[in-house]
Amino acid sequence: AFSSLEGFFDLAQSSQRHEYTVAWIDQLATGPALGRGLFMRGDHGRRGVARQPSRLLRPSVPLTPPVSLIGRPSLRLFNNLYRRRIPAGGRRRTTSYRSFFFPLDRIGNWNRLYGPRGLLQHQSVLPPAAAREAVRDMLLRSQRAGLASFLTVLKNFGDQKSPGLMSFPRPGTTLTLDFANTGAPTMRLLDELDAIVRAAGGAVCPYKDGRMGPSTFMASFPQWPLLERLRDPVLSSSFWRRVTA
Repeated sequence: AFSSLEGFFDLAQSSQRHEYTVAWIDQLATGPALGRGLFMRGDHGRRGVARQPSRLLRPSVPLTPPVSLIGRPSLRLFNNLYRRRIPAGGRRRTTSYRSFFFPLDRIGNWNRLYGPRGLLQHQSVLPPAAAREAVRDMLLRSQRAGLASFLTVLKNFGDQKSPGLMSFPRPGTTLTLDFANTGAPTMRLLDELDAIVRAAGGAVCPYKDGRMGPSTFMASFPQWPLLERLRDPVLSSSFWRRVTA
């Protein structure tokens, strides 16, 4: 467990020898506790294979409620319970790869909790020099908007450069926020988060995007004109037409 955003960056710096690192953030924490959460480090086991959890026994959300069940009161309760499940000194255990990489899959149809309008995810990557301030600004901005992110994930990407023209991972810190879709208020917040990312010299992830504008896309992927020159004009998509207009 770490008690502030600075705690995450300290742990990330001291955990570079581990193969995988990721942190869950209590997005509703304020004041000195802003950015508190749980830091997870993982390495492949050397003593055999851990038993995979049974998919037959996992709980499941049976239906989609008429309204979202993800709100500030319910999320505040969940965050307090989830954070306290790990003792102050940490915990070490062997687990399956599914439990480590896909924790949400422990609950079937978990997306139904967001109600009939679903959720909108915002994932960005921020260069190391700007990451601390930009992540802080994004958390504060979402709090001021009154919107709660159920799953808030913070982690560092490695230094290995991808050869892909449209590759999102790059050296820096990536923040993922999941918001219930409330319509215009959620869209306004996502536009404000885009602006913070652009000002920091970062990028917004396009892979699951349904609303990013051309200015954000072009700032995130300045090499897009090269791909456009290589593109067969017969091949296109609604996404490409939207972000390169």
